[in-house]
Amino acid sequence: MQRTAGKELALAPLQDWGEETENGAVYSVSLRRQRSQRLSPGEGPRDSQAPSPNANAFLHYRTSKVRALRAARLERLVWELVSGDTQQDPSFVPAFLATHRAFVATDRVLGLLLPPPPPPLPPWVEIKKTEGQDLSFNKNLRAVVSVLGSWLRDHPQDFWDPPAHSNLGSVRTFLGWAAPLGTEALVAEKLLGDFLEEAEQEQEEEEQPQAWAVLPETAQTPSPDSQEGCLEEEEKLVQEGPELLDFSIDEVAEQLTLMDAELFLRVRPWECLGSVWSQRDRPGAAGISPTVRATVTQFNTVTGCVLGSVLGAPGLAAPQRAQRLEKWIRIAQRCRELRNFSSLRAILSALQSNPIYRLKSSWGAVSREPLSTFRKLSQIFSDENNHLSSREILSQEEATDELQEVDTPPGSLPSKLPPGPVPYLGTFLTDLVMLDTALPDMLEGDLINFEKRRKEWEILARIQQLQRRCRGYCLSPRPPILATLRAQRQLSEEQSYRISRVIEPPAASCPSSPHVRRRISLTKRLSAKLSRERGSSPGGSPGDPSSPTSSLSPGSPPSSPRTRDPPPRSPPASPGPQGPSTKLTSQDKAPSVVQRALQKHNVAQPWACDYQLYQVLPGDRELLIPDNANVFYAMSPAASGDFMLRRKEQPWHTASVSPT
Repeated sequence: MQRTAGKELALAPLQDWGEETENGAVYSVSLRRQRSQRLSPGEGPRDSQAPSPNANAFLHYRTSKVRALRAARLERLVWELVSGDTQQDPSFVPAFLATHRAFVATDRVLGLLLPPPPPPLPPWVEIKKTEGQDLSFNKNLRAVVSVLGSWLRDHPQDFWDPPAHSNLGSVRTFLGWAAPLGTEALVAEKLLGDFLEEAEQEQEEEEQPQAWAVLPETAQTPSPDSQEGCLEEEEKLVQEGPELLDFSIDEVAEQLTLMDAELFLRVRPWECLGSVWSQRDRPGAAGISPTVRATVTQFNTVTGCVLGSVLGAPGLAAPQRAQRLEKWIRIAQRCRELRNFSSLRAILSALQSNPIYRLKSSWGAVSREPLSTFRKLSQIFSDENNHLSSREILSQEEATDELQEVDTPPGSLPSKLPPGPVPYLGTFLTDLVMLDTALPDMLEGDLINFEKRRKEWEILARIQQLQRRCRGYCLSPRPPILATLRAQRQLSEEQSYRISRVIEPPAASCPSSPHVRRRISLTKRLSAKLSRERGSSPGGSPGDPSSPTSSLSPGSPPSSPRTRDPPPRSPPASPGPQGPSTKLTSQDKAPSVVQRALQKHNVAQPWACDYQLYQVLPGDRELLIPDNANVFYAMSPAASGDFMLRRKEQPWHTASVSPT
């Protein structure tokens, strides 16, 4: 029976083999299959380096063992950094350096990693060492120096510890005697100089106003609920000088892209870790993740600019306001062409917010072409399947760049890749918070769950890769546009809604207008309503579109402002009256949600432990939310946001929890 030459077996290149334990550390073992081509007996070697296929050649596979550290104590993890194990997973060192701040301080790692300097010896004492001992000692030193070189190059901010920078001082001391002439010592010296220069710049910036800071007079202040008060507030938005929309579409989009790219380049990936970012709202945590907070501020600033420019022009007729909507849609499209997904998401979030989306007359005057563009852009950030559409588009953008790099012929000048993309950082923050919530930090036996850190590193590595590509933007700042952006008054959510009601009173809203309002921010939030099955509670109808207490669930986008040519994803109106509302954030556990729900339903608080939270799924199914779970991430994103409270002792006694 003849066999086709060179035919490869359909086997997976990497197969799971199991687990093994060594010195208290747990490893997952895989077998890697590598192919090598062998010649038939009697055939000599060829002059060419690459073997050419022939009829007598056959394929030979070599299997190697690969170990990935899953869990261990801190001392073992640090030892693995310099062990030089040939079977070690190559992702271990970069994963540890990128995520170690989630479970241990930098100074403690250095204390375990850096060996003490050798004691000075008198000149007349001669130390005799065997050749093997000397090589072993040098080998260990080289491993430590190599790890420090990667650490200084990839994560320099880990050594930022003003004013003394003691951690960097310890590294410089070690490199001074272990590798005084190496590049690592030069990098450490340069990093110290950069830190000192950065400290001087920060001191100078504290004495001057920030470039893109919100002016003090733009602070959000409450205004009366009366129509006269709203009109007076709307008049205050009129400012001397040019408005943001007075500039061209390309100019505005390019300046937004410039600002987003610079802020994204400053993001320190470790600040995005779920264990770090989830602490941002706790007391005394104002200084946590400053680079990520800067992107959040910029995102909300762009959203506020859209709201202010659309709602803040007094006395505009519907066709004039429609022109502003059309221009913002074209700016969003230009951001898409520049591959700036951050400002694209911010502009769409503002246009989809209820204060703008409910303006029937204004949307009715929007031309068909920009409305179709708006519909297509909105599909990018669809909430379906955990924002699968935006993830796929971002992956396609990265894959296109990689293909262009591969297709470049050897010896030719590399083709210039398009800059970017600038991602919407909220997607990565959500993934990292979900990972931190779903996987434990420690395993049985006080072992650090390093498998969790490896999964986090995969996301952080992608952020770092996108940061490198963002350096390709060649955009120049335009001070007039930046000044106009700074001067744009930021409306609060309540102010925006009141002005929107003045422009078009609730009675003028079309039947398909959303009964809720939405404010999408870079930090994902969830607003839910609690109601009883027996009917609405007294004290008004929160489901009324004129009520500022309505809110939207994460899976329910705003409905169409235009009846004859509606934008996509228009949900039906919420059936029936709904009860009082409460806010559910990404940090709420099930017990606190149950307690607040019972409080809204006037049930005594001591009974909270007797209730369980269920999500209503299609087909008369239910999803039990465990008592220790984070409700925001435990709920099914594919189903509606309807919940029930059920007594543990009496399964037939339920209370409905229904987000709008």
